[in-house]
Amino acid sequence: MICIVACIAAHAVLADAAVAAPNPVQPAFGNTIVSTYPDGRKAMLWLRPDGDYSIKGRRGDRSSGHWSIRGAKLCLKQARPFAVPFNFCSPFPTSLTSGSWTAKAFTGETVLLQLTPGDAGSGPAN
Repeated sequence: MICIVACIAAHAVLADAAVAAPNPVQPAFGNTIVSTYPDGRKAMLWLRPDGDYSIKGRRGDRSSGHWSIRGAKLCLKQARPFAVPFNFCSPFPTSLTSGSWTAKAFTGETVLLQLTPGDAGSGPAN
């Protein structure tokens, strides 16, 4: 009986801590993450609270899918225009107040990422 009460209490504390943990991507909701490639072209990423994302690539191509957080990485799994059977994960800052950060693009190139307020492109619709 003591274990049941203690276990329930511990579970409640852990659940409260999990709920209280900040979502590192939350500042991106309603804003745009702009990736600048070495050639100067830009890609735009829009994350939505429901776990969906939209991208306008540096060549103007569009894709969309689902995002998730795995440790300190943001992972994207493309669903459109065709489903990709793997996730692409990239380090993501724990706080988006730092301005910009660097990461590797899917192509292996180093890109500069920056959170831009609002919709910095033709919108997240895809």
